[in-house]
Amino acid sequence: MTVPFPFTAVVGQDDLRLALLLNAVSPAVGGVLVRGEKGTAKSTAVRALSALLPEVDVVPGCRFSCDPGAPDPACPDGPHETGAGVRRASRMVELPVGASEDRLVGALDIERALAEGVKAFEPGLLADAHRGILYVDEVNLLHDHLVDLLLDAAAMGASYVEREGVSVRHAARFLLVGTMNPEEGELRPQLLDRFGLTVEVAASREPEQRVEVVRRRLAYDDDPEGFAARWADEEAAVRARIVAARDLLPSVRLGDGALRQIAATCAAFEVDGMRADIVMARTATALAAWAGRTDVLAEDVRQAALLALPHRRRRNPFDAPGLDEDKLDETLEEFGGSEDDDPDPDPGPDGPGGGGGQPDPDDGPRGDDSAARPEAGEDGEPQPSGAGGGEQSPARASEPFRTKVLTVPGLGEGAAGRRSRARTQHGRTTGARRPQGALTKLHLAATVQAAAPHQRARGRSGPGLVVRRDDLRQATREGREGNLVLFVVDASGSMAARQRMGAVKGAVLSLLLDAYQRRDKVGLVTFRGSAGEVALPPTSSVDAAAARLESLPTGGRTPLAAGLLKAHDVLRVERLRDPARRALVVVVTDGRATGGPQPVELAGRAARLFAAEGIASVVVDCESGPVRLGLAGQLAGELGGTAVTLDELRAESIAGLVKDMQGNSRRAA
Repeated sequence: MTVPFPFTAVVGQDDLRLALLLNAVSPAVGGVLVRGEKGTAKSTAVRALSALLPEVDVVPGCRFSCDPGAPDPACPDGPHETGAGVRRASRMVELPVGASEDRLVGALDIERALAEGVKAFEPGLLADAHRGILYVDEVNLLHDHLVDLLLDAAAMGASYVEREGVSVRHAARFLLVGTMNPEEGELRPQLLDRFGLTVEVAASREPEQRVEVVRRRLAYDDDPEGFAARWADEEAAVRARIVAARDLLPSVRLGDGALRQIAATCAAFEVDGMRADIVMARTATALAAWAGRTDVLAEDVRQAALLALPHRRRRNPFDAPGLDEDKLDETLEEFGGSEDDDPDPDPGPDGPGGGGGQPDPDDGPRGDDSAARPEAGEDGEPQPSGAGGGEQSPARASEPFRTKVLTVPGLGEGAAGRRSRARTQHGRTTGARRPQGALTKLHLAATVQAAAPHQRARGRSGPGLVVRRDDLRQATREGREGNLVLFVVDASGSMAARQRMGAVKGAVLSLLLDAYQRRDKVGLVTFRGSAGEVALPPTSSVDAAAARLESLPTGGRTPLAAGLLKAHDVLRVERLRDPARRALVVVVTDGRATGGPQPVELAGRAARLFAAEGIASVVVDCESGPVRLGLAGQLAGELGGTAVTLDELRAESIAGLVKDMQGNSRRAA
């Protein structure tokens, strides 16, 4: 067995180590989410924690790690009698990002069911993790269906399996630890809230500390056993301190003053629900126990807030993480009265100020409002004030809104998501077929039907079933896939007319938010001046795309053909990397083509490349003013896609909301 890197040998990362230790002291805190760039010892620290956890007593032979002092009465391996057990180390179970549903929750033992006619349950990783650690590396890349199962188990402390005639319930209480790189995409808010604490980690910028990291890592790689032996005393001391803190934890007093500070802090930062208050209370109590105290102090509440609130105050992936520490200190001071204060004070501090105000308007007018009569320029496009054809300051995006749902037609086979129809490993079963390659999901009824007519010929006359490979049937399922949504944004001078770019950025921001909710990858190509540019290669991080969009300048001519060809190159490369993920190209433009030689003809040729390859596309028509040329609609026709105006992108979603509300009203009536 590989010797883990010692927990006490991790250099720096004080918040990370503290958060993990607090969960070791009090698993009720609810786990840790570790966010940070690659190469910052996230996984190393988590794996090292398991060696510090106290051993657990389990019922001999129980696959579900029941406690012999209080065995689970509904354990599938039970019933168990109360008595002595066997002691073993606490487990750390890793959930791979690509794990199947059966591997996570368990499933029917197909081999025994077919050979012996017995309904036997094969436990999954949730059973293995009971009373231990469930570790998910790159948790933000976990498939939605696995996230839902994980949420249910974490919330209820149990796993329920209903499938193929099997109905099983078993305890699944575990310390949930996840690590992620935010550049690869954010987590769904529901899963974020399930993590008790969150920690942001980054590599040290201090040369001496970086030298020490390298020195220790090289020493460990050369001789893991010897390196671990040199840190054995420190590891033993921390392990003993965890045990002492666990013993002290029931005696820690959380007074009314600390509770008021916790409630006021959660209200001041406008976190949703009450889970944050409960987690803060448990964390502050664990902090006091870790410090060897029986009273929770204001410093414990402050540290608990810094660990428990940052990920809960984010309303969408574009909000910056973190907590305003000055505001935190003001709130704690305001509600830091003594324990003898009136126990029923006014519970709520003054709420924070309004909703952020209106974005700053764009700089002055850009000339004539009519798109048919722009300000004079050498290519007939509006020119920015000050310098002919030069770059303009980036426009502020308008507020995002709920958009019309854009989908890729047909039936795909890409990664699980929420946008377009697809054949998936999860979702509703639509039929059965012979397996093509390895069997991944057995359709039991179809397999039995295929095998049943041949039992006499196979010499079977008694109970049971003789099943051959030719009888096996693969279940076919239909669900939703995530797509690659590639934005191709016109950043030329014509887009700055009538302060249009702010509205355009708001629309793209809205579509990015929609892509985040539907688990898409996104990319950003822009074109202006004389060329197209890949502003952001395809990524799962929509907040990175939003940041690039916000700083996008405008100005110059409109090289539409160059932008389309650049987008075509991006799709070609991405198809080599991920052939199953289908693309949706969203071209945001007024349809003008003025850059380069023969701009209109070349733009048409470039557009027809997309149509010839069957690439799904949508043109968001940004043309405005009383006179409209309809060029975006013509471009959509050449792309083989559809065109929507900025107003339609918003109005149709509002109409959908009204329709949903009316439908709900009718059902309620």
